[in-house]
Amino acid sequence: MSTQLNIVIACGGTGGHLFPGIAVAQQLKAMGHNPVLLISRKDVDAEASKKYGDLEFHTVQAIAKPPLLSLRTPGFLWKLLRTYLTCKGILRKEKADVVLGMGGFTSMPPVRAGKKLGLRTYVHDSNAMPGKSNRMTARWCTAVLLGLEEAGRYFPGSHCITTGTPVREELRNLPSRAEARERLGLPQDKPVILVTGGSQGARNLNSLLIEAAKADADVHYFVIAGKLDYERVNALAAGAPNISVIGFCSDMPAAYAAADGVIARAGASTLTELSVIGKACLLVPFPFAADDHQTHNAKVFTTHGAATMCQQADLTNEVVHDFVHNIILQPAARTAMEQAMLAQARHDAALCIAQTITGA
Repeated sequence: MSTQLNIVIACGGTGGHLFPGIAVAQQLKAMGHNPVLLISRKDVDAEASKKYGDLEFHTVQAIAKPPLLSLRTPGFLWKLLRTYLTCKGILRKEKADVVLGMGGFTSMPPVRAGKKLGLRTYVHDSNAMPGKSNRMTARWCTAVLLGLEEAGRYFPGSHCITTGTPVREELRNLPSRAEARERLGLPQDKPVILVTGGSQGARNLNSLLIEAAKADADVHYFVIAGKLDYERVNALAAGAPNISVIGFCSDMPAAYAAADGVIARAGASTLTELSVIGKACLLVPFPFAADDHQTHNAKVFTTHGAATMCQQADLTNEVVHDFVHNIILQPAARTAMEQAMLAQARHDAALCIAQTITGA
């Protein structure tokens, strides 16, 4: 085994950054290293990190960059400086050897601080089209780690390594369908469609899917609405026996295992999880994502027959009905999509990242 290293992983802000960071930390710990995770002060980070008591977390201020000419820019720059100084202090206190950013503006200050302190620094980008923050952060990195090879052309001056995007260890050992449905209170005798808009929820997607679910009484819809939208969505679904609504799901292995098919946004972390477990899915890209990166993600999978895609503006009851009844409830079509989805998976992503950043 290589020398024991202290590795700081910046991974807060959204589940799409947090959960891959946790997966890398789990791998590093198994290899005998000391990972420390930097997360944001958002509720989603606090809620999700509760399950991982064996890992060490620190919170830092997460800040999103406003438009260049915005009146909020001076405040952003001041907060960015403060966060940079905070991260520099954490790196010194933890005697860090390596800094890994899992993407977004939560990654920029610790990676920049690591570079300034002479440490090895890395940033991971899981999308087909990288965000501006990662493209900026890359200039201070020893190497850029890619979830999808298609992203490499956006980092022309960087050393890029395609590693895949990690998934948490618990998603590799799903419960049985029957056990999962019992855990979640879902029917055993109906097809179940999982609807998830990601850790930040999806207000418009939720509304559209509740309407479609009400028109499809023979199928049960399990909707993860997001904490902020739970009350509204639960009220919309009131009286519909084929719809279950929760705000946040702390047992995603059971949610995936219980589902016959999935309707989801096209965040890179969600797509990675779906590929590892091999779930047929209808992707509805978030229409306001930076650079429309979710559409780019979805196209990588639809090109291989691993998913079907519909833009939110085009989503109707008929589109949902066709996906459920012409794919999910048709064994041959469903199996073909599941196999195509499995073919997109990279199962050793966490190990590949851990070996790269530790020099193992």
